Amino acid sequence: MRRREFIKIFSGSAVILPLAARGQQVAKKPIIGLLGSTTASVESQRVAGFVQRLGELGWIEGRNIAIEYRWAEGRNERYSEIAAEFARLGVDVIVTQGTAAIMAAKRATSIIPIVFAAANDPVATGIVASLARPGGNVTGLSQGTDLATKRLQFLREVVPAFGDLAIIVNIGNSGAVLEMHEVQAAATKLGVKIVTLEIKRAEDIAQAFETLRDHAQALYVCVEPLVNSNRDLINTLALGARLPTMYGVREYVEAGGLMSYGQNLPDQYRRAAELVNKILRGMKPADIPVEQPTKFELVINLKTAKALNLKIPPTVLTFADEVIE
Repeated sequence: MRRREFIKIFSGSAVILPLAARGQQVAKKPIIGLLGSTTASVESQRVAGFVQRLGELGWIEGRNIAIEYRWAEGRNERYSEIAAEFARLGVDVIVTQGTAAIMAAKRATSIIPIVFAAANDPVATGIVASLARPGGNVTGLSQGTDLATKRLQFLREVVPAFGDLAIIVNIGNSGAVLEMHEVQAAATKLGVKIVTLEIKRAEDIAQAFETLRDHAQALYVCVEPLVNSNRDLINTLALGARLPTMYGVREYVEAGGLMSYGQNLPDQYRRAAELVNKILRGMKPADIPVEQPTKFELVINLKTAKALNLKIPPTVLTFADEVIE
């Protein structure tokens, strides 16, 4: 080979090799699409736990991973819009919670992995094929089983005389309807009569309380986006009707409800981050079993109890994880 040809080839290689190396260094950051059912402020603790756990597992937001946050603000129609946007963006994982949001994500994509931080009976609602073998592109954490019975037991300890229970439920939300059936079954076992208040729109809430008119001694609220957007109204109407309220999520008690008992959602989101980590490192959602909650919390609002002239028994206060005064 002539010296001039060698220099030409070598010079070309010197240009090509650094470009190839540079291309390897600038690897695409994985993108997580986080679909929140309410607002950033309401879900701040859950998201903080999620991001923190990702960091502990080596995924630092802004450094080697990106997170796209979207908030449905309690509007069911937003779920499909956001899920479709994530599909167009080509995110690597979608993280969400609640039956309506999960099903919207499933409709938007059968390829992008979906991790749910909480879902009410994911098998019965058709989210996964089974807990041990989810199948498809979805896995996550369930909300737990038989929570309705435990909630009614706590209500009965605080309001021993109640025999009629009102349930307010968005009949258009499959997850809420499933929870309603669980409450009805639990109430039957405990000998409690049920009055169902069915709603579909925010305008139905006040009318539902009007039809109730002293026909119940306590109120069980099936939590979902419509209810969340109107939790202040529901708590105000319940207080006006002298109805102690039971919820499944602490934010409703912080907003003036009496009690909540359910899975610890910040912990659920931390564990969801662990599932995301497995997926980003090569596992398929179909091969990751759905997990059960391990942390539950009872939250009581003493200010609301006082307004209702209720004295919370010491045994219940001792069991409570948080008492709001």
